[in-house]
Amino acid sequence: MPPATIRSGPLLREVARMYTRAQRVVADCCRTTSTQCHLLTELARSGPLPLSELGHRLCLEKSWVSRAVETMVERGLVTKEPNPSDARSWLVTLTDDGQHTVRELDQTLDTHAEQLLASLDERERSAVERSLLLLMKALREDTAANCCLPTPERKEPKTCKP
Repeated sequence: MPPATIRSGPLLREVARMYTRAQRVVADCCRTTSTQCHLLTELARSGPLPLSELGHRLCLEKSWVSRAVETMVERGLVTKEPNPSDARSWLVTLTDDGQHTVRELDQTLDTHAEQLLASLDERERSAVERSLLLLMKALREDTAANCCLPTPERKEPKTCKP
């Protein structure tokens, strides 16, 4: 009987699902929900953002973002101030504690990823790393992966079209 054909679409989705689940479990040790983890990480990457843009970049509903931000304000991880550029919106900024939490999250998640890859032999690990670089290149060129991010020549995010 011939070997089963591996279909890359379902394989990639299953790997992403399993890895995301593992990262959620690992991130929980840093006392953050997965939503908070995504919000904190985006703020660390981009700097202060209006509340609406923060949600837009992560494709999250406004109510989810608002609740998560309020919880993070109460925990002292972010501040939420009136936006000096737009009086109708709020500007969300990482605090020192928030920056510390992001560093802790990054270290914890990076350690987990390194442990996962360490279970492979050197040849396998090298092949996975090459494949991940190729996948990253494809994702950087993919419209769907970048739909909510600002382009280098524009400050505002692009609008996603379903």
